[in-house]
Amino acid sequence: MSSDSSGGDFEAFLEHLKESRGFDFTAYKRATLQRRVRRRMSVVGVLDYGEYLDYIQVHPDEFDPLFNSILINVTAFFRDPETWGFIATEIVPRLVEMKAPDGTPKPIRVWSAGCSSGEEAYTVAMLLAEALGEAAFKDRVKIYATDIDDDALTTARRGTFTKQQVQAVPEALRDSYFEYAGEEYSFKKDLRRAIIFGRHDLLDDAPISRIDLLITRNTLMYMNADAQTRVLSRMHYALNPGGYIFLGKAETLIARSRDFEPVESKYRIFAKARPAGAAGGRTPEGWEPNDRGEGEASGSAQHLRELSFSSSPVAQVILDASMRLVSANDVSLDLFGLSRNDVGRSFRELDVSYRPVELISHVNDALKTGMAFNLPSVPFPTPADVRRWFDVQVAPLIDSDNEGVGVRVTFIDVTRAHQLTNELEKVQADLETANEELQSSNEELETTNEELQSTVEELETTNEELQSTNEELETLNEELHSTNEELEAANEMLRELQDQLDQAATFVESILTSMKAAMIVLDPGLLVLTWSQRAEDLWGVRSNEARAVHFSNLDIGLPVDRLLQPIRDCLNGRVELFEVTLQATNRRGRAFDCRVTLNTLRDREKSVKGVVLLMEEERTS
Repeated sequence: MSSDSSGGDFEAFLEHLKESRGFDFTAYKRATLQRRVRRRMSVVGVLDYGEYLDYIQVHPDEFDPLFNSILINVTAFFRDPETWGFIATEIVPRLVEMKAPDGTPKPIRVWSAGCSSGEEAYTVAMLLAEALGEAAFKDRVKIYATDIDDDALTTARRGTFTKQQVQAVPEALRDSYFEYAGEEYSFKKDLRRAIIFGRHDLLDDAPISRIDLLITRNTLMYMNADAQTRVLSRMHYALNPGGYIFLGKAETLIARSRDFEPVESKYRIFAKARPAGAAGGRTPEGWEPNDRGEGEASGSAQHLRELSFSSSPVAQVILDASMRLVSANDVSLDLFGLSRNDVGRSFRELDVSYRPVELISHVNDALKTGMAFNLPSVPFPTPADVRRWFDVQVAPLIDSDNEGVGVRVTFIDVTRAHQLTNELEKVQADLETANEELQSSNEELETTNEELQSTVEELETTNEELQSTNEELETLNEELHSTNEELEAANEMLRELQDQLDQAATFVESILTSMKAAMIVLDPGLLVLTWSQRAEDLWGVRSNEARAVHFSNLDIGLPVDRLLQPIRDCLNGRVELFEVTLQATNRRGRAFDCRVTLNTLRDREKSVKGVVLLMEEERTS
């Protein structure tokens, strides 16, 4: 099968999964997906994606092991203890302080995205319960734990774990937050109610909003760069100002994002960054759309607010809920050719509604959804034919009753920043590279070889797969502990057998080398399995050049096409032995009569496993 064909079949296979089961893997990395799908294909004994697609349509039970293979659910309590120690001592206290700025406790919202079987969601629950106390925890904390794997979510909802699974939980926390019964540990039910498990696709579903701490470890690394960027944008929206995001070791893309600031890059912990001059999504405290005339102090304060707004160096216009212009500061009047007489006019009638960018739809969306919208780097030619760039921000104005009363549109001049973008990005990339090099000595899975930095995510993926396999092996090891000595003896026998096989292979190689006849062994797909030394001497093609090549594609001095039908007859069992003499040309260009003998290759069960070709020069008397 050609690579093009294989690639097309794989895309068709992914499309079938999306249409039939609702799992969209098209944004995931192809190399990782193909490796995991091929693992299942080898288990069920199929050779290509088209055949495997037919198989799962006939055997729908295959979907579960396939998804378990693709969605490797590797997680644990306090995974990477040093990192969780930093969260417990640094991040959690900051969250607690941030959510009670004036002494009034506010709700704390956590999102564990890609939670698998739930260990990390329960881990952060224990840390917050320790910091707040159980009573405050139950009153203030909501932990949203989501995953695309329904089976993993079912396991997580039970909140029940084996003794081995809770070994990493400190004894004091294990005694405080788990109930032991029947060889299993169950998370305390009254605290469990604070954790909400649900199915969520990071690529397609809307993000959970107003989050203070977002945990998504080794989830982004399976996605391609475009998908990572899209998901990170949604996560940035999901976080409250000052909120934190906690990633896996291999996920470095966020470090190059302007939406997040590093808190501790060693542990992949970042904070949401707010752009300079960002308006935010709520009305500034104390702002009122109309002067209520409540005394001299109120009028003075209103006058100060008006002066502050008018003299602001950033162009701003204020619209009411019916999309009429309420106010525009001095900069916006000059920039967009507005006048005080335009106050009260419909926004649709003003040039600024579509120049420098169409704003009507964004204003409507802000009023309907209560969400702010950012339009970065919008070009705007001035009358002097000098191009300028603005970051346009459309932010809803929300009153104390959580009702939208209007919209503020802000135009931040980023011309200078835009002109220096390439230089800044280069400096940022250089700084990030230097920072990663300084931290590399403290990270187990990172290496100082710059050539391998581009494969860090793939190495971490492989590590996840190995860890998953290792956990399965540890479980089997416990069950088979009583037979450990027998297994050791079996291993020793296997090592001796391997030595014998190596000796046999050497012996077979010696036989092949000493044979006068050239020998080629083909598999049922006509791919070369064996190419003897005599075949190299006869045809001038080395063994490593011929192996795994289709027999019909070999460029040798033998009329291969005349042998294809006899070979197929041998593979189909119609012929066991076939001989023919053909005119051939050896590697030196000398013509000779070549006697070719075909033998069917069978195993002990008499199943056809290939064809053996013996070729030698026919001597004339």
